[in-house]
Amino acid sequence: MLREVRQRLANEPVVRGVFEQRKTVKGFRNPLVSTGDFVVARDRGVVWRTLQPFASTLVVTRDRVLARGADGSVARRLSASEEPAVRAISETLFGVMAADLQALAQRFTIEGELVGREGWKLALLPRDAALARWVQRVELEGEHFLRGVKLAEGSGDLTQIHLARHTTSAALRPEEESQFE
Repeated sequence: MLREVRQRLANEPVVRGVFEQRKTVKGFRNPLVSTGDFVVARDRGVVWRTLQPFASTLVVTRDRVLARGADGSVARRLSASEEPAVRAISETLFGVMAADLQALAQRFTIEGELVGREGWKLALLPRDAALARWVQRVELEGEHFLRGVKLAEGSGDLTQIHLARHTTSAALRPEEESQFE
């Protein structure tokens, strides 16, 4: 079944789009809503740029997670070489956004189904207890591109992300490339 999902996914070097993220936090009545844009570069990582309600940028590679403030200054840098848990988190985030099913299968048991002629849905359950403390379940859905992510966190919080307006290209733009440096 994973092979069929892989065949339905676009295999482009760079995918761009926009997102709306709704995070339901335990103890809060209304979800926290943010919007922005993203770039997924298969050979580099993910740039997740929040525009509303507060500007910030998150850069995720297989080796690190980097958070930048609105002015571009580094607010937080987590390295897999310094903190082993960062590798699991960064590889999971990168695997989800890039829909890298091979990488995700190393950390999750994957169940899924094909939907219609082009769609698919997957449910990811963590293989080890350490990862399960951070995330209990991830649900992914899409067609040629990842369209939706639902993340049930170990804390009881729930994050739902809708991805849209996907475009592709063969390479990163110079300003996108600089985000990874």
